[in-house]
Amino acid sequence: MTTENSLQGAYASCENLVRKHYENFPVASWLLPKSVRPHIAAVYAFARCADDFADEGTRPNSERLDLLEEWESRLFQCQSAGVSDQCMFPRRPYDPNEKLTQDVFLALGNTINRYNLPVELFQNLLSAFRQDVTQHRYEQWSDLLDYCCLSANPIGRIVLRISGFLDERLEQASDSLCSALQITNLLQDFDSDWKRGRLYVPLEIYGVHSARIADLDKKPLKPAWREAIKNCVARTRLLFADGKQVCDYVDSQLKFELRMTWLGGMHILNRLEKADCDPVSRRPIVRGVDVLPLLWKSLIWL
Repeated sequence: MTTENSLQGAYASCENLVRKHYENFPVASWLLPKSVRPHIAAVYAFARCADDFADEGTRPNSERLDLLEEWESRLFQCQSAGVSDQCMFPRRPYDPNEKLTQDVFLALGNTINRYNLPVELFQNLLSAFRQDVTQHRYEQWSDLLDYCCLSANPIGRIVLRISGFLDERLEQASDSLCSALQITNLLQDFDSDWKRGRLYVPLEIYGVHSARIADLDKKPLKPAWREAIKNCVARTRLLFADGKQVCDYVDSQLKFELRMTWLGGMHILNRLEKADCDPVSRRPIVRGVDVLPLLWKSLIWL
């Protein structure tokens, strides 16, 4: 049987993972109520590990997909096991990450059952990670938004549910914000994604500007590609505008985390535009010196 100490230890492992990874936007930060942070960290740890399966290292694609398949199997098992059984899966002492895996699913199972989270939201995330492995081009802007529905929007809906909000209007606004954040991250990582063979600027956009694939390995980015990215930035700003209301209508500490997230995303778009929409020459980021001004803006939110 799982003890309270082992459950607390599992959440502590997830929170430690959050602290070790750089993210553009606050994750389980002090802006959230203390009681909520461990649960957000468990969700983050689940997604972070799965994302690493799809992205990191030199594994063949077949192995990446196998790992994601196993991750989904563990997801179903932790949902059904809850916290009744600490040893939900056979331990693999030869795997240095096995202890973290056990902790992630112990914590996640408790979070899913405590907040009655739909397992389909987590399945959608895994579908997006599989898509990262198997699909490297997008034809239409709508195709990219469909990808965001799997890769980003579930996180927003999970955070709302954990924070006590079950409101369709808020969920729709959250979807817009999460899609905007996802596309902002893709524009930010334009260069590193291309080095993996991935291109998230859709053909319908770069084709209009006569941008050539052959120019993607050159610095600085050619004017045609900068125009294509500028087009994506403009579309993403509209998503941020649609998503802003989720920051306005939540009535708890969550609003400060959402405001910081919204402001951080917009800050990256602003920096990208100031760099003439060339993320290849300089990757736009939220720097340490930017945090206090963004925090101040979140407090005087207008």
